[in-house]
Amino acid sequence: MTHLDSELKQIKQQVIEMMSLVRSQLAKGKDAVLTFDKDLVHEINANENRVNAMELNIDRAVEDVLALYSPVAVDLRFVMAAYKISSDLERIADNAVGIAKYINSVDRQLAQKNLDKIRFTEMYENALTMLDNVFEAFEKEDTKLARQVFIKDALLNEINSNAAHIAIELIHAKPEKIHNYLYLLSIIRKLERVGDLTKNIAEELIFYIEAKVLKHQKTTNP
Repeated sequence: MTHLDSELKQIKQQVIEMMSLVRSQLAKGKDAVLTFDKDLVHEINANENRVNAMELNIDRAVEDVLALYSPVAVDLRFVMAAYKISSDLERIADNAVGIAKYINSVDRQLAQKNLDKIRFTEMYENALTMLDNVFEAFEKEDTKLARQVFIKDALLNEINSNAAHIAIELIHAKPEKIHNYLYLLSIIRKLERVGDLTKNIAEELIFYIEAKVLKHQKTTNP
């Protein structure tokens, strides 16, 4: 194994570790909302610095590889993808923090029937599955897995597009709870953004493995 191969392997492991932590952050956000657990909120907030540190470490590792080894072809595409993926992961983690902070902004747990009406759990589980797809795709260098997220993202978009109408219905029914329902709508918006960021990661994986650029293209069936 060359020095470059060793450095690339280390970067890949760092990205995998960051993926694992970010996935955990997002999953804990779901549990925090469903259980109104403020201890989980504290845990998510405490881990935010770890996520940021991981991104910085990957950035430095990528910069070192570019400066010392001048990688080309697939190796260059890999380090470019790792750099962009770490940025997308950090932004997903930011959305997880924003979702969890909802608990500190409302006075009581949202009723399960309202969560079901806006399809909160369905959307959240789909977002987590999308993350699982790209994480496994990264580990196995499997673009077929990466492409699965483009179809799954359609469900997130559908739920998001209907969320405002449902939130208005809930507000009309109980206007005294307007802040709760607006925060719920904000969570749905953040999950839709998580879907977009996960699609970005899938596109970077396909670029790295296949040298195929999907950015700014329709990616329903790339």
